[in-house]
Amino acid sequence: MVIFSIGGNLGEVEENFHRALALLQEAGFVLRKCSRPYRNPAVGCEPGAPDFWNWAVTGEWSRSPEELLEVAQGIEVALGRPKEHPHWHSRTLDIDLLACNEEVRNTPTLTLPHPRWRERRFVLVPLAEVAPEWAKAHGADLR
Repeated sequence: MVIFSIGGNLGEVEENFHRALALLQEAGFVLRKCSRPYRNPAVGCEPGAPDFWNWAVTGEWSRSPEELLEVAQGIEVALGRPKEHPHWHSRTLDIDLLACNEEVRNTPTLTLPHPRWRERRFVLVPLAEVAPEWAKAHGADLR
């Protein structure tokens, strides 16, 4: 199972989300479940940043996690996120790969499972909607 956390707070966020899902599917991602959108305050961003909208998505991927990350990052750029982007800053689209087929990675470009997913309510709330068993099995407190 693949799990993404997808969000954004600039531009047409919901449209970008749906376009991102379509592009992921064109690349070979098989969509299984998608949470409803959740609105969250922008945490750690520049002063006055608009709220974020976040979704959790599950699906299947038959190739490597590195290939999926490359696809996701290409989609972010294609939908308006600059390739060089400040880390804690507003953005049109953010696609975080939380997990990919129980693979474990710790490289300069990819850490799986995502190292901070359990700390983020904007990840946990939508994740509880689409993959509560996975989240609990991996130590999440979904209360």
